[in-house]
Amino acid sequence: MSYQNFKPNRNPYDDSTLPTRMIWTSLRLLIFSVVVLIFLAGLAVLYVNWQSANQGSQALLDEGSPDLSAAERVALQGYLLMQSQQLEEAAGPGITPVQFEIEGGTNANQVAINLSTQGVIDPGNESLFLNYLRYYGLDSQLEAGTYTLDPQNTIPQLADVLLSSFDNEIAIVFLEGWRMEQMANYIAEVRPAAIDPNLFLGLVQRTVPFDTSAWTHLNELESNQSLEGFLFPDTYQIATDTTAEQLLTLMLSNFEAQVTPAMLQSFGAQGLSVQEAVTIASIVEREAVRPDERPTIASVYLNRLAIPMRLEADPTVQYALGYGEAWGTWWKSPLSFDDLKVASPYNTYANEGIPPAPIANPGLGSLQAVAAPAQTDYLFFVAGCGDNVPAGGHLFGLDYDEHLANVELCYE
Repeated sequence: MSYQNFKPNRNPYDDSTLPTRMIWTSLRLLIFSVVVLIFLAGLAVLYVNWQSANQGSQALLDEGSPDLSAAERVALQGYLLMQSQQLEEAAGPGITPVQFEIEGGTNANQVAINLSTQGVIDPGNESLFLNYLRYYGLDSQLEAGTYTLDPQNTIPQLADVLLSSFDNEIAIVFLEGWRMEQMANYIAEVRPAAIDPNLFLGLVQRTVPFDTSAWTHLNELESNQSLEGFLFPDTYQIATDTTAEQLLTLMLSNFEAQVTPAMLQSFGAQGLSVQEAVTIASIVEREAVRPDERPTIASVYLNRLAIPMRLEADPTVQYALGYGEAWGTWWKSPLSFDDLKVASPYNTYANEGIPPAPIANPGLGSLQAVAAPAQTDYLFFVAGCGDNVPAGGHLFGLDYDEHLANVELCYE
């Protein structure tokens, strides 16, 4: 065999194919990195889901928009789950509704900036708002128009309002823990549809006749007892000609739909009537800051009732005091020692047992907490501080000595 005319297929010292090899190597590394990222994000989502389930979080997400890629879905879901607590809190620092306008051609990024500028969402929450919209495919559905937005709404609630059909219906949002007067004030501020705020309040207070026979859980109420506690807080999409009677019907029907037969059975098994259970839930609603603490706070009040021991719940005193020009709110805080002596059947520092009626309108989480309270022996709790508890958390005590130690830890 002659080797004179032999030419190797590739010269190992010829680097003319080096750029091609580098490109392929980079592509392989990129693909590998994406796979690893998806895997790690998936683990993060599973961990956060597990942690949220253990803590009773109400902010678990569904599958989101079908238009998301697998990587984007996993990344956004992991991000939003880690922000679940923030998604359940008031979006902005303001306390009164504002008129917010979206001009034609405004994109979602600019809407988020405008919301922050007008105090509807907290500065720094623009990304959370945008990622929430993106996850559900809502960022391209914002329409031009003028909306009434309440900074005390959550980001999901704000999204509901902004995406309501502007021409044919409107969205109104009642917050968990509002008392009936606050709801009427909100209606007066927003002036939604054909709803007269004074008529709404009269219907709820039962000074204006309203037939409640369609709702079996209201049969135990006295004919002159208000419907406080049964006005289910939620986002309501209503027609522009909705009346006060129709809105009240929606709210009472929503309560009946949300409170399941299993929950009613649990109330009865604990020796509670529906009204008593709703009353305890309304106290839990006003006390709890963190959703995961609601079952524990409910257990404290149920443990006290079982002894028996006075509930000594600050929100019941706040309800008894009502609105005061001096403090400018329906919920005075802090309370003075003289406040704790106010003469009222709702004052649980002065009276034993459950108050005669709910003090606010609880959301589903607080109602579920009373239906399925944590199994504890706690009798006391106090707002925590510093690194002792997560933000908004409480310190719980088994007895008065432990309670005093918790108080001294933060307030001495």
